Amino acid sequence: QEQLVESGGGLVQAGGSLSLVCTTPGRTFALYGMAWFRQAPGKEREFVAVINWNGGTTEYSDSVKGRFTISRDNVKNMVYLQMNNLEPEDTAVYYCAASRLYSNSHYPDHYDYWGQGTQVTVSS
Repeated sequence: QEQLVESGGGLVQAGGSLSLVCTTPGRTFALYGMAWFRQAPGKEREFVAVINWNGGTTEYSDSVKGRFTISRDNVKNMVYLQMNNLEPEDTAVYYCAASRLYSNSHYPDHYDYWGQGTQVTVSS
């Protein structure tokens, strides 16, 4: 059952920017580790970024470090992913995920709740 809702995906040219938003309608995830993952066609789901419950710790995959920024607003029940200098290799469906037990996990199996995903397409 979906508990998270992603939005903000779309089509952008290489070098452009997009902002993804993850909302948690009807439920608070203020104490959960929150992450973004992505999955390209024919590939496994991969870790992108994670933020701990109070936003004090963030981690990124090497492929997006320096270009993407994860943040959260626990009052609004929102998690954000700001994506700058996008590359065609960033094309994928992006998923928001929440973990009860893990604050900074990079592993999809450690996450309890997922959204339906939002498509990001970067043209060259």
